[in-house]
Amino acid sequence: MSETRYKIVFDGTLLPGVEKSTAQLNLAELFKSDTTAVERLFSGQQVELKRDLTQTDAQRYLEALKNAGIDARIETEQSLDLHLDSVTTSSTANSSKSPYAPPQATVGEAIAQYAILNPFSIQGRIGRLRYLAWTLVLTVAMLALVGIGAFIGLLSAAVTNSTLLVGLGIFAGVIVLLGSVVVSIQISVQRLHDLGWSGWLWLLNFVPFIGGIFPLILVVSPGSNVANRYGPPPPPNTTAVKVLSWMWLVLIALLIVGLVAGGLSSLEDRYSETSYSETIDSNSADEDAEPADITAPAVESEQE
Repeated sequence: MSETRYKIVFDGTLLPGVEKSTAQLNLAELFKSDTTAVERLFSGQQVELKRDLTQTDAQRYLEALKNAGIDARIETEQSLDLHLDSVTTSSTANSSKSPYAPPQATVGEAIAQYAILNPFSIQGRIGRLRYLAWTLVLTVAMLALVGIGAFIGLLSAAVTNSTLLVGLGIFAGVIVLLGSVVVSIQISVQRLHDLGWSGWLWLLNFVPFIGGIFPLILVVSPGSNVANRYGPPPPPNTTAVKVLSWMWLVLIALLIVGLVAGGLSSLEDRYSETSYSETIDSNSADEDAEPADITAPAVESEQE
């Protein structure tokens, strides 16, 4: 009884747009190997990365390598008799000792295809929609905690009339605010990692003008679907992520419409007040001028 087995072959070719240094880092992280061992795989000679695989396992390994930017391929091995495993092992050992055998590198098992999601870390990567969804959840949670804390503090202060409780409530609110800022920074850093940028670029938020458009850049800039120096790509977006992200966009649109409507209403009120003031001033001037016209003939008659 025999079955077809497959192997993963690599000759140093990379996918379009992938740099050699990036691919080496991806392989080192993918196979949990040191950089020196990975560099030997890019000698230009054909290397067998994995052997004796089923078709399903071969496809799984190939997909992981494609995500790392490696243009590997699957080749069919010769059919083997299952009862000749000892002979095959011996043959493989002898071929590895041959000076004409292709170089092989000892690598570990492939890591997960997608990055591990953790909003409370600066490690990992997230896409645009997940960035919006996590930001919405963080904002709602912060407002809810601050609102509940303020309500409890005011209620306690009204009942017990204690300034200590008010101070504790303010302190708790500050802690919640600082915690939300820290988590917001961590989420933004993961979004920067998805773009292949350093997390230190978050400090651009403090630069005038640039800080005003930098969050918009994080929202509209697409990430890559292959591994980079910050790890594998984020997993596909779930239905909850899509719904939350669109809710955040709708909320932002409503806020913009509200601000524009409020600005137009304020301008209209100012214009109405200005028109009303001008009307009153004009009426006052007319009333002051009318008595002068009436008394003028009386003065003339007295002179006569």
